[in-house]
Amino acid sequence: MTTPVHSQPHDLRRVIGLSGGTALIVGITIGSGIFRTPPTIAGLVPNPLVIMGLWTAFGLISICGALAVAELSTLLPRAGGVYVFLREAYGDAAAFVFGWLYVLVTTPTAVASLATVFAEFLLNLLSVSANAATVQMIAIAAIIALTFANILGARVGAAVSEVTTLVKVTALAAIILGAFLLGHGSLSHITEGGVVNRGGLARAVASVIWTYDGWVAVSMIAGEVVAPERLMKRIIITGMLIIVTLYIGANLAYLYMMPVSIMAQQKEAIARTVMTAIAGPAGGVVIMLAIMTSVLGALNGNLLAKPRVAYAMARDGLIFSFLGKASQRWSTPWAAVLIQGVVAIIMVLVLRDFDTLTTYFVVVEWAALIFAVAAVFVLRRKMAEAPRPFRTPAYPWVPLLFVVGTIIGLSAIVWGQFQVGNFSPIYGLAIALAGFPVHQLWKRLKRSP
Repeated sequence: MTTPVHSQPHDLRRVIGLSGGTALIVGITIGSGIFRTPPTIAGLVPNPLVIMGLWTAFGLISICGALAVAELSTLLPRAGGVYVFLREAYGDAAAFVFGWLYVLVTTPTAVASLATVFAEFLLNLLSVSANAATVQMIAIAAIIALTFANILGARVGAAVSEVTTLVKVTALAAIILGAFLLGHGSLSHITEGGVVNRGGLARAVASVIWTYDGWVAVSMIAGEVVAPERLMKRIIITGMLIIVTLYIGANLAYLYMMPVSIMAQQKEAIARTVMTAIAGPAGGVVIMLAIMTSVLGALNGNLLAKPRVAYAMARDGLIFSFLGKASQRWSTPWAAVLIQGVVAIIMVLVLRDFDTLTTYFVVVEWAALIFAVAAVFVLRRKMAEAPRPFRTPAYPWVPLLFVVGTIIGLSAIVWGQFQVGNFSPIYGLAIALAGFPVHQLWKRLKRSP
């Protein structure tokens, strides 16, 4: 039996509005990926039409998932988001496993990765040698600063997201408009291309999915959104349309400005290369500052939204109770935010290869999303009479498209990784499955006198 979600006490203040929530979903999703992955994808898939097909297909799949999550978020507008949906649909064990991964692995890894990327970009901009100690020091300072900003209140964290999201959206819009209005590119670049092999295509799918990853985190702050039954659907739909439009537009701009073979050589400097060609060296520096702000915004969004999972788990008695403490002064889950920041700092100090880690856990995270979106089918039966301020359009085809499309995408990733001898997705799934016996152990400990 699970405790009804609606009966849980609620100590977090509803202070996040439409602009703050939209900034959060855009801010979490758009980090460094769109500025770094396009050259990697161009190297794996040397065909612009196939590249644009991947970005469009997974953009559509993500929108389908987001529409289902919008229904679930207005049905169950509680802190914790996906965790709450899984618990109500499948029970404590499934929710615990999701929380187990989110609290101990995926959230601190994402935070540590973003903080490290921010440090590397900053040192690159300052033309300072990026030795490991310096990178770690800057990354840790960024995590500490944003951890305390989010302890001070969801409104503070949302305000930071609004500012950083405005900067990153403006930067991407400048790249898109600048390329087509001022750039000396060619539409022929978009139709030229080489042969695509299946292994490269499978690995490119991982990069595209990772770049789209993060949008579901906005559901985790549903407990702090003003009038969530009205605003959550607007936040999710508006945010996803902005993200997909910017991603497709930015890739078209990159391909317009250079052939796919040149694009593959750019590494993380592609946005700077494009803006330097359009606006000179000053434009390149400005875009680098915008990219750093983008990464910082994604880091802030992760520290704002994702600790709500630990908070919700603690309130349900599925994890240590102190993580369910909310500040009386600031109405934030300060203990959960603080612990996530501390674990992320440990990750920065201990781990090295964050690129491997992204592949390591993207399969697990999106596998969890399959079950989360599929919860809309389960809860249509279990909570048939519950009020639904928003219903997924074209049900059941929209959530079904997400489930089928994601299964195909994840299968391609696993197959592609196996082809190059990388079995990390299996390790990630093994860690997830380990959560089930840990849940059983936790229940026994709870029953012990």
